[in-house]
Amino acid sequence: MAHFAYVAKDREGHTIKGDVEAPDKKQALEVLRKKDFLILKLEAARKGGTLFSLSFLKRGASVTPDELAGFGRQMATLIESGIPVVTALDILSEQTQNEGFKATLNNVRDSVNTGLSLSEALKKTPRVFSDLLVSMVRAGEMSGMLDVVLDRVATYMEKSNSLQKKMKSALIYPTVIVLMATVITLVMILKVIPVFKDIFAGFGAELPGPTQFLINLSDFIRGQVILFTIMLVGASVTIKWYFGTKAGRSFMDTMKLRVPIIGPLFRKVAISKFTRTLSTLLRSGVPILGALDIVGETSGNVVVERAVNNVRDSVREGENIAPPMERSGIFPPMVTRMIAVGEKSGELEKMLTKIADTFDEQVDTSVDGLTSLLEPLIIAFLGIVIGGIVLCMFLPIFKISTIVNM
Repeated sequence: MAHFAYVAKDREGHTIKGDVEAPDKKQALEVLRKKDFLILKLEAARKGGTLFSLSFLKRGASVTPDELAGFGRQMATLIESGIPVVTALDILSEQTQNEGFKATLNNVRDSVNTGLSLSEALKKTPRVFSDLLVSMVRAGEMSGMLDVVLDRVATYMEKSNSLQKKMKSALIYPTVIVLMATVITLVMILKVIPVFKDIFAGFGAELPGPTQFLINLSDFIRGQVILFTIMLVGASVTIKWYFGTKAGRSFMDTMKLRVPIIGPLFRKVAISKFTRTLSTLLRSGVPILGALDIVGETSGNVVVERAVNNVRDSVREGENIAPPMERSGIFPPMVTRMIAVGEKSGELEKMLTKIADTFDEQVDTSVDGLTSLLEPLIIAFLGIVIGGIVLCMFLPIFKISTIVNM
């Protein structure tokens, strides 16, 4: 298949630029004429440009969740106003400031121009548009409610993005403080303690045990800097590789849910994401089995994904959702009971949304509580580590002062 660049006018008189894939120029003309385009220019696309475009699609654009949410909201508004999908994509492409996203939207528009549906065109860039989004758009196209579904997509992404930001805000503060404490400790061990060592050498007296230990530690680390650097880099690469494997991911995700203090927060986030995603998919018309497939893949946690897959298998065999969820041990009794009530009343989507909203509020409360708890713990940690080093360095001076006073 060859690529042909074209310039054409659509039925509304708008000028459209893009490329079309076809066996030859004649077939390319036929594809464009079926779209009621007035062809102004058609020529074989340059190989360099085509290769760049293909490599870009393979790599995927760097698109933020906020940009995706904005795309869904704006696309919904344009389609609701009666603007054709191709024209809507053209408008959004012109408005976006992200060059990578602009190129992606142009490729989606060109794919729609060749006869693909919007969901099929979006599916060609999986690193930008997730399976969840593609499935919802496909359901919207089949039900004739594409604008409504796109609006739901935007709402879902906004809430999910807000949840992610809350988690990051809860973890960034302690991470930064611990890193700063580590850097300060290393500076003191590598730079400050050697200065005190030279001062203490002139005393001609035996140093206190803690002080001598820190000096010996400083000498050892300074003498083995290259070895420690190699070990640190090697450990980092090994840990990154291990957590990239299936076993590593399973271990990490299990620990996320079990670790004290932070574990319950991760569990609440996972439940909120699961219930909101499933609710959004079901409300958009995606079948329950297909929705559970997508929810498992997008959960972000191997343990939750495994539990959801077991639920899907049980539902495929004719069972309701609540019993296998209860057996998994991942979901609290309150969640499974509310889902059971939703199934019996025929309002499962509403019940799932209520559960998600409830856990979002619990995440807010947990984040505030976690921050309040970690702050004194971090201060105590800094006091013990940094203060301990300073105290050890001043012990000989205190000892000398005592001798002089005697």
